[in-house]
Amino acid sequence: MTSSQDNSAAPSLLGGAARRVSALLPPFPWDRLEPYKAIAAAHPDGIVDLSVGTPVDSVPQLVQDALAAASDSPGYPTVWGATALKDALVGWVEGRLGARGMTHRNVLPVVGSKELVALLPWQLGLGPGDRVAFPRLAYPTYEVGARLARVEAVVYDDPTELDPEGLRLLWLNSPSNPTGRVLGVDELRRIVAWARQHGILVVSDECYLELGWEAEPVSVLHPDVCDGSVDGLIAVHSLSKRSNLAGYRSAFAAGDAAVLGELLEIRKHSGFIVPAPVQAATVAALGDTAHVTEQRARYAARREALRGALTASGFRIEHSEASLYLWATRDEPCWDTIADLAKHGILAAPGEFYGTAGANFVRVAFTATDERVASAVSRLTA
Repeated sequence: MTSSQDNSAAPSLLGGAARRVSALLPPFPWDRLEPYKAIAAAHPDGIVDLSVGTPVDSVPQLVQDALAAASDSPGYPTVWGATALKDALVGWVEGRLGARGMTHRNVLPVVGSKELVALLPWQLGLGPGDRVAFPRLAYPTYEVGARLARVEAVVYDDPTELDPEGLRLLWLNSPSNPTGRVLGVDELRRIVAWARQHGILVVSDECYLELGWEAEPVSVLHPDVCDGSVDGLIAVHSLSKRSNLAGYRSAFAAGDAAVLGELLEIRKHSGFIVPAPVQAATVAALGDTAHVTEQRARYAARREALRGALTASGFRIEHSEASLYLWATRDEPCWDTIADLAKHGILAAPGEFYGTAGANFVRVAFTATDERVASAVSRLTA
């Protein structure tokens, strides 16, 4: 066989491998929203995009300054993070979450929380014969992670009613994306006790924990939940929402040192490294609460305005006691609601994206500018 024949065969072989991986995944849901986005964009006053919870407000200046000051970072940073970052993570986990006895071994910086969610089952060594569970209404990436690891994905309303056989990883999400529901201390205690009884790792996605409105979210690492022991528990946190750092891809995991140690070894070999300037920016962001208070106030005002407009125009809001979303319904198929909102230049997310139980709901983000939110309110109440 000639070298030219070898080269011509390579794209086909690689393409086949890629197709085998992509075949594990569901269709990317947001592609289905594109026609409605085009309709909304044709509105005379422009689109009001409330479909994705991406920050629109500026990165706090002290964070920008920290990033700039660390910009001359020619060497490789460490996967486990600089000492200043580890100190900041431990301090925040103890000070904000109430965890006790944390050390550097109990925290691990990650390159955004989504990659951790998508790759965690594989990085934990799960595979065929294992099971991963997540809420019936949930962030789609939990299922993606299960599919990539070729494990069985199961959904729950109450995890303690699941068959524990083969269940290796239990995802919690409080505050919930998309519903904004918050799990209380008693419920979390019951779930943690059940999981420990059956040797199941609990991973709690708490990325919206600092955005409680009608309830005070509690971490799975809080002593009232875990009795002071983080064994078998991992909490996942992100600076995307609290500090407008979605573009920085700054997140971290905290909890069981043995589990995080295994993940660290895998991630060292794989090169999952948070860039040094982002590490410095993260230290600055975690050390400041003033910008978090200011951002919460912006979101609170937008939330109140949109909630009032939605209810005035015939929507019912369920849960939504925390997070950056309103879980809204007019008791009709979500795509009918999406189509009607698009005619008014408003784009929301179909509840179906988060599970069949959301088929009659839409998720409305309040991560648009004040001006765009005011425009949406005007259209809804006209």
